[in-house]
Amino acid sequence: MTRIELQGTDQVRIAGLGCALPDYSLDQESALRALRRYYGDSLTPRSEELLEKFFRHPGVRRRCFAMDEPEQIFEEDPDARVERFTNRATKLAAEASRNALRRAGLGGGQPAALVVNTCTGYVCPGISNYLIEEMDLARDVKAYDLVGSGCGGAVPNLEMGIARAGEGPVLCVSVEICTATFQMSNDPSLLVSNALFADGAGAVVLRGRAPGLEPVSSHTLHEPRYREDIRYVYRNGELHNQLSATLPAKSGRVVEELVRELLDREGLGEEDVQHWALHPGGEKVMDAIQRRLGLSDEAMQPSREVLRDHGNLSSATVWFVLRRILDEGMESGDLCLLVAFGAGMTAHAVLLRR
Repeated sequence: MTRIELQGTDQVRIAGLGCALPDYSLDQESALRALRRYYGDSLTPRSEELLEKFFRHPGVRRRCFAMDEPEQIFEEDPDARVERFTNRATKLAAEASRNALRRAGLGGGQPAALVVNTCTGYVCPGISNYLIEEMDLARDVKAYDLVGSGCGGAVPNLEMGIARAGEGPVLCVSVEICTATFQMSNDPSLLVSNALFADGAGAVVLRGRAPGLEPVSSHTLHEPRYREDIRYVYRNGELHNQLSATLPAKSGRVVEELVRELLDREGLGEEDVQHWALHPGGEKVMDAIQRRLGLSDEAMQPSREVLRDHGNLSSATVWFVLRRILDEGMESGDLCLLVAFGAGMTAHAVLLRR
């Protein structure tokens, strides 16, 4: 267990939040037809049954992909995949960042620091270097790249940003090109991944003495014993998603422990939190978390709506959930608990106050 206190956050606020999606999208039925056209001859009858089940579940209806057509990811070699990841991640990160800067009242202003996290591709220099060029940021901006945190990566990113916020505005960007990890076989982990994950980016701007969301407290919980239940593994030099059938139950247990420890520390109960920005890891994962925490359908609605409309965008997803909550309205003084979790298994929570 790791506990992280947010020192000196009384003047730091999330002053702007922006999101970005690729232009190309498919509904689940169209995506299923594309997979069958290309891979139908190699699928077993059991895999066909699972694809029907996963793609026709109402929890996800449409997803956006950083590609021009499905055949692009079916046929690209590893070099083309890295190039697509780099180009598309940079463009999406820039769009989300500009949206966040505009909402923070900075417009063309320059951040003092930049933090970028991703888990769906690796380039050196990191995406921050490309983003500095794409956005024409100051060449002396302090830049940090975080990798390997999986779907929970937005929160360590935020904590890093808070640590640098005393020097000026900080831009925190989560960008994921999940299609850059696309693989297909009769492995159920890959079948469910191909029905669930999508591409997108989210960004927040941290500013001192600004209106917005105040980070009150954060908490992290590491459970390495569940590492094999949710992770990427390398096979033949390429990333393959690995998800176990027991992941929903284990996610529910870890998230419940994380949330209760944070709220107990703050002297709060679930009933004191008006808004819940929960990472929608999947329908069964959200069901398990809802049961464990005793949350209402209303509390779960923003997460379920994001999953329905966009799929799982890995670490960027929680920013889409928070954006939806803000758009629907938060009153002054309202509390929001932002929870993200993924590879490791590692789970993170940040308590925010309007």
